Amino acid sequence: MISVTCSLYAQDDAYVSLFNGENFEGWQQAGGEAKYRVIDGVVVGESVANTPNSFMCTKKLYGDFILQYEYKCDDLLNSGVQFRSNVYAIETVAGAEGKNKRIPAGRVHGYQVEIDPNKPDRMWSGGIYDEGRRGWLFPGLRGGDGEEFTKQGQQTYKPGEWNSVKVQCDGPHIRTWLNGQLRADFEDELTPKGVIALQVHGVGKHKEAIGKTVMWRNIRIQEK
Repeated sequence: MISVTCSLYAQDDAYVSLFNGENFEGWQQAGGEAKYRVIDGVVVGESVANTPNSFMCTKKLYGDFILQYEYKCDDLLNSGVQFRSNVYAIETVAGAEGKNKRIPAGRVHGYQVEIDPNKPDRMWSGGIYDEGRRGWLFPGLRGGDGEEFTKQGQQTYKPGEWNSVKVQCDGPHIRTWLNGQLRADFEDELTPKGVIALQVHGVGKHKEAIGKTVMWRNIRIQEK
C-alpha cells in the first residue's frame, strides 16, 4: 500500500490539479509500453523490458505556467517530466541551433525536467534535457556548470523519499526548483507551448531495472 501524505505546498486556489486521483482521464500514453496505474491517488509508472521511453501525456497544451509536483523514484531508474513538449502522428522536421532534425511519428520531444537517481555521480535532477532534439540544455547548451550542478544535486535530492519540484515558464524564461533550491534558470524560445508528460525511461534488457517504479503525486498547475 502506498501512503499519501499532505503536499509540501500550501493549497492555493490559483492552482488546479492535473490529475483526478482516480484514472487517466485527460491523459494519453505515447512512446513505449511502460505500465502506468493509479494506486491510492498516486501515479505509478513501472519499467518494462525492451520498450523505448514511455510518456503519460496531458491532452491539453500549456504555455506559460507554474507547475508543481512531488515524485519518488527507484534508484535504478532514470525518469523525468516533460513540459512544452509535442508528439505528432506524422514525421516532423524541427529546427534548432541552425540545424533541422527529423522527429519520427509518435516520438515525444521537448523540454524535460530530469529525475536522475540512477547516476549518483552526476545527479542532474532538476536539470533540463531536450528530449528527442538537442540533449542537455541546463547544464549544457543554455548554461550552468556541470560540476557545481552535480554538487548541488547530491546535496538537494532525497534518495528514496518524496522530492518536490517547481517549474516556472514565462515566455522564453524557464526555471526549476528541487526541494526549494533553484536548479535551472535560462532562456530558450524553441517551443512556447506543449503537453506535460510523465516519463518512464526505457531500460532495455537490464534485468535489475525491470519492474522498478517512479511515482508522482500532488500534480498541479497555475496557468498565466
